[in-house]
Amino acid sequence: MESVIIDGPQVITIRPARVFAFVHVITFMLCSLGFLLLAWRFWPGLVWISLLSALFGLYRFWFIRCVCYTITPEIIRIRRGIFFKRTDQVELFRVKDYILTQPFLLQILGLMNLTLKSTDPENPVIWLRGIPASDLVDTLRGYVQQARLNNKIVELN
Repeated sequence: MESVIIDGPQVITIRPARVFAFVHVITFMLCSLGFLLLAWRFWPGLVWISLLSALFGLYRFWFIRCVCYTITPEIIRIRRGIFFKRTDQVELFRVKDYILTQPFLLQILGLMNLTLKSTDPENPVIWLRGIPASDLVDTLRGYVQQARLNNKIVELN
């Protein structure tokens, strides 16, 4: 799969799939096409709205594809942005819960959404969207358990 890269034995780099980004921008592209047809038929000034819609769709596609999730045995690093980059890091021992969702369309495309709930005050919920379906939850769970052992973290209920 194009979106999962394993850099060595313990570092996993994941990006949202191209088809996931395309599904999220298809409405802008259809809107652009509709305004283009209206401009051709009725009023040529609508070409500008069509162009703006297409440019926004392309920007959104590029933005979704620029998201990068890097998972190591100690941290999850989420890098996003095109012109202004933002990188969030969450220690794995803070992850408390894993929620794997696969709506019908994502099942057809072989993708999944993974939601991680953590005790981090800045990132209480981490959303890995549109990633290839895999056994990432089991790998991540092992990393979290090892991080808790290494940092001597004991969970009290």
